[in-house]
Amino acid sequence: MTLKKYPMRLFSWLLTPVLFLPTPAFSHALDQEMACEGTPHEFVEELLNLQSIETPASRVQQDSVNAFRPTRGAHLTAFGFRVKAIFGYQPDDPLFEAGTGKPASAPIYGVVVFGSSESVQRELAAAGSRAITHSVIPMVLTAIVCAQ
Repeated sequence: MTLKKYPMRLFSWLLTPVLFLPTPAFSHALDQEMACEGTPHEFVEELLNLQSIETPASRVQQDSVNAFRPTRGAHLTAFGFRVKAIFGYQPDDPLFEAGTGKPASAPIYGVVVFGSSESVQRELAAAGSRAITHSVIPMVLTAIVCAQ
């Protein structure tokens, strides 16, 4: 077989193994959602519609704040940080399960990311986000919170 006579066949033969390799993962950035201009319902509903979070909530706090895990392969990020969990609560909204204690009085939503609160805060400031940070595990996990 000469290269001149069968160039497409050779090209196809070389390309075939590529078809069986895993495709690169694409991430879904939540930067716009974490600008804190939406509601918890809109935030969680969008992620549910995209099948990016598992339901039901993996944890419901006493104050009714619901925590959701990203679905396998969702690859969610916020300001360049990988998302570990998503949380939210909106009073009198059936999208959120009730906790055993007194429900939070105001809507709240956000994400928990892998990163120190200092590095996350720098990225939020650079992006002009109104979100606040809260250290969950110092130097490891940080919550990015939108409270209304």
